[in-house]
Amino acid sequence: MKKKSVVILMGVALSASASALAQETGSQWGGEAELGIVSTSGNTETQTISAKAKAVNEREMWKHTARLEALNTEDGTTTTAERYLLSGKSNYKMSALDYVFASVNYEDDRFSGYDWRASEVLGYGRHVIAQEALSLDLEAGVGARQNKDNNGVDDSEGIVLLAGDLAWKISETSKLTEELKSEIGDEVTISKSVTGLKTQINGSLAMKITYTVKHVSKVPATIEKVDRETAVTLVYSF
Repeated sequence: MKKKSVVILMGVALSASASALAQETGSQWGGEAELGIVSTSGNTETQTISAKAKAVNEREMWKHTARLEALNTEDGTTTTAERYLLSGKSNYKMSALDYVFASVNYEDDRFSGYDWRASEVLGYGRHVIAQEALSLDLEAGVGARQNKDNNGVDDSEGIVLLAGDLAWKISETSKLTEELKSEIGDEVTISKSVTGLKTQINGSLAMKITYTVKHVSKVPATIEKVDRETAVTLVYSF
C-alpha cells in the first residue's frame, strides 16, 4: 500500500507541474493517456489492466518529457502482476538536429526479483532523420544505476546508455513506432524493445497495439531473463 501511495503522489505532482508549465508563455503542451488489456508471459502469465500517461512540454530551447506507468492485477486474493514506472527526461537543443539530455528512471516490479531499480543518465542525442512522415533519433550517454533485490541487498554500478526512437507515419491515420534502449553495466545489461502500431479513431482517440520485449542479462535463480508483453490500448491525446 505504501508503494502505491508514493506512485499516486508522484502522479499528482506530475499533473500539477504539467498544469503550471502549460500556462507559461511560449510553452507548447501535449500528452496522452492509455488504458487497455495486457497479456503477459515470462515471469508473469496473466491478463490484466495497464494504465500509462505521458506529458510533453516544449519550449524554444528545452523539451521536457514525463511518463507514468502502472500494471496491477489480483487473482482473487493473490497479486499476480504489479509494476510501476516513473521517468523524466529533459532535452536542451544545441541546434535543429543536436541536443543533450538528462534522464531519470524509477521502476518497481514485484516479479522481477528486485524491490526497485533506478537510473540516471547524461548524454547526447541527434535527430538523424527529421521528416514529416519519418523520424529517427539516436542517443548515447553515461550514468549510474541503483537497485535493491528482494533480499534487501543494495547495489549500484556505472552504465552506458544506447537508445533509438523511430516513428513512421504509414498513412494519415496510422503510425508505426519502435523504441530501443540498452543500459550496459559491468554486472547487468538491461535491454528493452517496444514496437507499436497506432491507428487514429477520431481527432483525440486512437487504438494502439504494442509488443514489448525486455531482457536482463543477470537475474535471480527463479526469475526468467526475458519478459514479453503484448498490449491493446485506447489512447486519448491532448
